[in-house]
Amino acid sequence: MSGSSERHGAHGRPPTLRERWEAYKNGPFLPATVLVLIVAAAAGLFAGSYTYAMANPTPHRIPAALVTEPEVRGGREFVLGMEKALDASLDLRDYPDAAGARRALDEQKVFAIVRASGGGVALHVAGASGASVAELLGKAGVEVGDATGTEVTVRDVKPLQRGDPRGLALFYISLAAVIMGFLGAIQLSVHAHGLNPAERIAFTVAYALLGGFAIAAAVDWWLGAVDLPFVQSWLILAFTMFTSGMVFTMFNTLMGRWAMIPTWGVMVLLGNPSSGGAVSWPLLPSALGHIGRWLPPGASVNAQHTAVYYQGHQFVFPYLVLAAWALVSCTVFWVWRHRHPGGRARTPEHAAAAT
Repeated sequence: MSGSSERHGAHGRPPTLRERWEAYKNGPFLPATVLVLIVAAAAGLFAGSYTYAMANPTPHRIPAALVTEPEVRGGREFVLGMEKALDASLDLRDYPDAAGARRALDEQKVFAIVRASGGGVALHVAGASGASVAELLGKAGVEVGDATGTEVTVRDVKPLQRGDPRGLALFYISLAAVIMGFLGAIQLSVHAHGLNPAERIAFTVAYALLGGFAIAAAVDWWLGAVDLPFVQSWLILAFTMFTSGMVFTMFNTLMGRWAMIPTWGVMVLLGNPSSGGAVSWPLLPSALGHIGRWLPPGASVNAQHTAVYYQGHQFVFPYLVLAAWALVSCTVFWVWRHRHPGGRARTPEHAAAAT
């Protein structure tokens, strides 16, 4: 009886503070608490990053082509008025003729053409280069024309497609590719944990190709919102999904279960607001406008945008950015694949022979 009482007494004593901490640390409660804090912080940062980038777009150095006759007084007054209205953010570049200015517009070197002549000022904007920029320039041009007594004609010479009047469809399909890309990689880690490295890359390629096709088909064939150059847009979306999935896989290799933190930070908190899809780069805070071009979401939007609206004047840079992120991610995953939490254990050859 006395032995039994002693045992019950030992088991019945309250655990010490150290024992409570060890139980908390080694159980599911510590990571659950960390996740609560991370989700709360991510929610605030998510709202903050988009609000910072998009709530009050401000012009920062908008390149524009100037074609004018030196003796045209009204043209110079109009230009000075535009610079004042846009807070000196209009970066005017002189072109000798309208053809050279239009070529610069098609090559996306400028966002507008200011052409002054004796009959007034023609302001040509490009909605396809950014609906927000075109709207800002057009509104400022009309106001300055009224103030200076200059006859101003505003014309959108590169309009957006009818089914996408705000130019947001390309941003949303790129956003879908980015998010579904890393969500697919997460699901592979959860539901196909045993995939070996080569198999994981192969299945990432597979869901990227099918997912990119589904996005393009839904937007173009089903909804008819945007007339896409289908094969090219499909492959851009697939490339984006694959890159996004491999970025998560890279961080999963380096950081284990906390891989979602840097993935979300790079691809969503920083990458999507700075992509130039919802608000054009000249209206973004200057740092975001530069950073966004080097991240997968911005590269995807840029590649898609030129594929749809600027056939014949496309850039290789966004494809190089996607390729660089994909290559680095695949290399890190492959070199340190032994650290990745997935994969199957291999049976040694001599063990298999013995059986």
